[in-house]
Amino acid sequence: MVCTMASKPPAPLMKKHSQTDLISRLKSRKILGVGGEDDDGEVHRSKISQMLGNEMKFAVREPVGLRVWILLSAVGFTAMALMALVFPNQLYEVVFEEELSTTNISVRLYGGALLSLSLIMWNGLYTAEKVIIQWTLLSEACYFAVQFLVTSITLVEIGILPNAAMLLLLSRVLFLLVTMAYYYHLGRKPKKI
Repeated sequence: MVCTMASKPPAPLMKKHSQTDLISRLKSRKILGVGGEDDDGEVHRSKISQMLGNEMKFAVREPVGLRVWILLSAVGFTAMALMALVFPNQLYEVVFEEELSTTNISVRLYGGALLSLSLIMWNGLYTAEKVIIQWTLLSEACYFAVQFLVTSITLVEIGILPNAAMLLLLSRVLFLLVTMAYYYHLGRKPKKI
């Protein structure tokens, strides 16, 4: 008997029809819970992507010109900080058109604070996280609002209204509006297509 079995040709392999293979594949995907839409309307291709999440959902849809605005802000904050640290008297004289009667330390402290804010701006320029960009814009907006208030109160106390100070106030209002517009636009939920 051993001889007869060895002489028989092997049985042909059964091939599955593509349709039944597809049906069993769909059944397997249904059991695994992939392939269908989840609560957010996303279709996951694998269980791993379903567990880890879709990174496209976290991608920031940036408004046009946002990175340019953050770059300009970072450069501007850095330049103003260096001017306040190195030339405190001249910076004060340009804005208020009078000499600094008190010590230079207040203007230099202002320069240090600006330098710290510029580091936040530089960090916001190189990040892709929406929350960090929003906090960067919010800190910039807070700075512009506080500078507008402090400069306005100082001008009222001094009783003069130099052209340079008026230009500074108008620029702060403009910068505040632009920054808040970017902040608002970045915080909006994207429309589902």
